[in-house]
Amino acid sequence: MVEGGGVRFQLKAAKAQSVMLTGEMMEGQVELTRDEAGLWSVTLDAVEPGLYGYSFIVDGVRVVDPGNAAVKPSRNNTTSILQIPGGMLHDFNEVPHGTVHQHDYHSASIDRFRQLRVYTPPGYETGAERYPLLVLQHGHSDNFASWTTYGKAHWILDNLIAQGKAVPMIVVMLDGHPREESYGDGRSVANTEELKRDLLEVALPMVERLYRVKPGRENRALAGLSMGGLHTMSIGMTSLESFAWLGSFSGAMPDAAVMRSAMEDAAGTNARLKLLWIACGEKDFLLEENQAMVAALEQAGVKHEWHLTEGAHQWWVWRKYLAEFAPRLFR
Repeated sequence: MVEGGGVRFQLKAAKAQSVMLTGEMMEGQVELTRDEAGLWSVTLDAVEPGLYGYSFIVDGVRVVDPGNAAVKPSRNNTTSILQIPGGMLHDFNEVPHGTVHQHDYHSASIDRFRQLRVYTPPGYETGAERYPLLVLQHGHSDNFASWTTYGKAHWILDNLIAQGKAVPMIVVMLDGHPREESYGDGRSVANTEELKRDLLEVALPMVERLYRVKPGRENRALAGLSMGGLHTMSIGMTSLESFAWLGSFSGAMPDAAVMRSAMEDAAGTNARLKLLWIACGEKDFLLEENQAMVAALEQAGVKHEWHLTEGAHQWWVWRKYLAEFAPRLFR
């Protein structure tokens, strides 16, 4: 940070011919200038508080900032993280905080090595209470760490709980690419089916065995962004015996045939669903898919909430969606 709220970016690359900066805090790209020692630099004026991804483009190759250890989890790590606190819901505030746990496990159901993270709410370790559970899924190319490292879901929940706006809950975040070969095709039926088997047959039973989770489908929610939205609709709408609350954040949408049973039995679906919450930004490339799904739900008579918001396919939009969706759960 520099005086006046600006941010100075620097990269040592003595042999580079050109260095550009691109990121969520700006439009397009800006060029860095080189000094005699090979240090490239640029200053952005008055960057607003927020959480931003950014990258350097060195001679046409997009890379992370080697001087910044904060990197967005992905299968193609090219994005560094810049956080400027400023009274945001995803900031680390002076409130009671929960704990993020990590589990590595072998999924016998799909015969694969798997990883997940679990958030437990403030006071979990010192109490005996049981809590409802939200399964929260990431988007394409990201992984099980994305919602905490970049989405700051744990801090959002901490702040909502402290403000009395959300019910304390356990949150489970799985890797949405059980099939490594699905990278590049995360929407595939095979990838979704493997995730469904792992989630329902291995991951959830393991979490329920290790953590104090309230029993019953009315205490289970499933939500996700982009590819995770597709997983929510594909898995959630065909597993209403397991989930009563569903949320799709800028979700890719499954083929209508996947949800045919839920659509044809609208009365039964409505009786089991506590909430079907769908949101998408007005500039999102998946908007038409979402509008088509909403129209199909309306025609079938399936109750849902549709939220058309500002924004595109961006993390600041999804953090906002989580902050709006979580307070609706388990009430």
